[in-house]
Amino acid sequence: MYTELTDAVGALEAGQQPEWPDPAAVQDAVAQLRAMPPLVFAGECDLLRERLAAVSRGEAFVLQGGDCAETFAGVSADNVRNKLKTLLQMAVVLTYAASVPVVKIGRLAGQYAKPRSKPTETRDGVTLPAFRGDIVNDFEFTESARVPDPHRMVRAYHASAATLNLTRAFVGGGFADLHQVHAWNNDFVRTSPAGQRYERLARRLDQALKFMRAIDVDTEQLRTVELYSSHEALLLDYELALTRIDSRTGAPYDVSGHFVWIGERTRRLDGAHLEFAARIRNPIGVKVGPTTTPDELLALANKLDPEREPGRLTFVTRMGAGKIRDALPALIQKAQADGLVASWICDPMHGNTYEAPSGHKTRRFDDVVDEVRGFFEVHRSLGTHPGGIHVELTGDDVTECVGGGDPIAEDGLGSRYETVCDPRLNRTQSLELAFLVAELLESAN
Repeated sequence: MYTELTDAVGALEAGQQPEWPDPAAVQDAVAQLRAMPPLVFAGECDLLRERLAAVSRGEAFVLQGGDCAETFAGVSADNVRNKLKTLLQMAVVLTYAASVPVVKIGRLAGQYAKPRSKPTETRDGVTLPAFRGDIVNDFEFTESARVPDPHRMVRAYHASAATLNLTRAFVGGGFADLHQVHAWNNDFVRTSPAGQRYERLARRLDQALKFMRAIDVDTEQLRTVELYSSHEALLLDYELALTRIDSRTGAPYDVSGHFVWIGERTRRLDGAHLEFAARIRNPIGVKVGPTTTPDELLALANKLDPEREPGRLTFVTRMGAGKIRDALPALIQKAQADGLVASWICDPMHGNTYEAPSGHKTRRFDDVVDEVRGFFEVHRSLGTHPGGIHVELTGDDVTECVGGGDPIAEDGLGSRYETVCDPRLNRTQSLELAFLVAELLESAN
């Protein structure tokens, strides 16, 4: 079955792939990856599919977040802990304020490849290959750094393994214990408006936990969380090399992550990426933008989820604040008419990017908020479930998106602009967004 999959995918055109200069080096890197242990397990992917099935029924909500593009240099205990801390705080806000189970998915342990609008980049008259993520080449703008190196795929595997090990250690070692809600807020966030609001919620949660202990209700579920990994399945040499045949079922799983998605630039119906996604058993996401037609949406569903299996397919909408209210209703109506059981989650980041006068790529926090509001408004008007949010964020005090309750101005973007690709919400902005989404969920329910 593995050979059948690789042959089927290899026979089709694959966009956004690097031009490796040395085919023998590619074969060597792929051989090493095929011999590596899985990063995640098929049973974990199946459990996530069950959780996403609950989302498709309107019984749960997805919080998916993390780096735009992970870097090898970012694999450290501090960075992983800060991202985890941000996701945990957001999940607490959503769960407690909106009384809804939250499926937590990190954009981590695999988000090393990035699609590009152009294959090259020009600075000061010098043209070099575009930076395609640490899994392909280096961000430094030099000729040697930008040469695609297939052995970076092996580095990406080890970096992903280290990130997952750190994450599992934090989650299983007490850091995710709900009794730690105050400890997650003991840094710069505490002084922000969102952080102060979080403290008030944490005090109420403390009271609830004390009451539960007083009546002798204290479960293991309070001490740990389920956290799943995800990334865009972009670099097919890597994804295919980490696809394994499950010994229980004989079905192929991409064991590079629990949840993988296909981006707008690579979701051609006759392309290699969609063929790959259709053949693996992981839960699958697909990005849909404002130009997606209802017929295209249905064709994607027929390709990726012909059996209409709950939890299998998630549509990640990335419309832009000014377009979501007009573009989304027809897609949902088509899905309803066809009886699709897909989940719908909102990516309010990618449709709202612009270039500031300083030259920095940025996003307005107000635009991010407006797209989320539009997403909820459309679902409310159609009687469907707004299933989640998909956000590029960091646990650090960066200055990459303008606005927010602790506002960042355009002329302040250069203060701590650290992303190697797209701008991310910092932790205070992420927490502020979580409170907004909790209010929207509360009113929707």
